[in-house]
Amino acid sequence: MEFSESFEQKSHREMSEDAVVQLLQLFDQHGIEVFVDGGWSVDALLGKQTRLHEDLDIALQHKDVPKLRALLEARGYKDVPRDDTRDCNFVMGDDQGYEVDFHSYTFDAQGKVVFGVEYPLDSLTGSGSIQGYPVKCISPEWLVKFHSGYELDENDYHDVAVLCERFGIALPAEYERFTRNDAQ
Repeated sequence: MEFSESFEQKSHREMSEDAVVQLLQLFDQHGIEVFVDGGWSVDALLGKQTRLHEDLDIALQHKDVPKLRALLEARGYKDVPRDDTRDCNFVMGDDQGYEVDFHSYTFDAQGKVVFGVEYPLDSLTGSGSIQGYPVKCISPEWLVKFHSGYELDENDYHDVAVLCERFGIALPAEYERFTRNDAQ
């Protein structure tokens, strides 16, 4: 197998605010609407970085995937092999260690997902900023809902706790074990 056919990232690097803003500006300049998801969405809603992030999670219409993929490939990004890779959910990384995690969807005329990641239409209504740069992101209520139903870690707890505190959302019961650990 030739190196050009497979891509192994040399090292994993923190996804800095500068790198995130540069990518989002690139997407905007090319008319690609993305919604920031994951940890950066939490920080965008809060208007400040609250923890380190390994990647940039984005939600976008599936029709825009080829254009965005081409933009990133022109900048040295390649597919990062993962067990959960699908047409609508994949990761691209560059040789500096930056990663972008794609979550794509297609809605029908009634706003129902007919392909891809199951984003409810009203989850794509958040707005925030990263380093003062305005971004569209997942709404706080949906970010809390999306942080459930899987093996939770400290980053999940951090993200959900700060969202619940800032936006007056009740902390989900599955996070109680983290609050018990904090009290001890």
